[in-house]
Amino acid sequence: MPMNLPILLTWARIVLIPVFVGLFYLPDAWLSPHDKNLAASAVFLLGALTDWLDGWLARSLNQTSAFGAFLDPVADKLLVAAALIVLVRLGRVHEVVAVIIIGREITISALREWMAKIGQSRSVAVSAIGKVKTVAQMVALLLLLLWDPLFGVIDVGLLGTALIYLAAVLTLWSMIYYLKMALPKALGHEGGPPPPSASP
Repeated sequence: MPMNLPILLTWARIVLIPVFVGLFYLPDAWLSPHDKNLAASAVFLLGALTDWLDGWLARSLNQTSAFGAFLDPVADKLLVAAALIVLVRLGRVHEVVAVIIIGREITISALREWMAKIGQSRSVAVSAIGKVKTVAQMVALLLLLLWDPLFGVIDVGLLGTALIYLAAVLTLWSMIYYLKMALPKALGHEGGPPPPSASP
């Protein structure tokens, strides 16, 4: 397994997930609800920043690898799924929204794997709408974790709720876009995806 700075940052993002979730299970005597929101938001923001940083370092240091390309999106999806599950438990995100976002990630991941097997991975390359969806989603999750009004005036919970619904709409839109781009090529591929190789 290759190990370099970008991959270490990706692993750090995964390690932050139980820390982030565990904050909400601490007794209120140890950490007030407001402080839990602040701490969890800070940990989530740190995780989101490592997502940008590890990609930038991998390109800048020429340390890209197949393992890193696999692990990075896995870490992202785990972080988002953990945040959504926590927010559903706290009553800040509707279950349907969480199912839409997590379900889309599973579907597109499976589609990308299928398309890679038949040599059509470019059909599901990241699109502009996918990037906008990701930004809206991450900002929404951060605001919903923060939750308490900023400066006693800015209702970040309301802003986060509006953004997460926007992210859900963009999630469905981007999923339809990817399916529309990929499925005709996948279904038209003679013989379908190659069967797994048999063990000798």
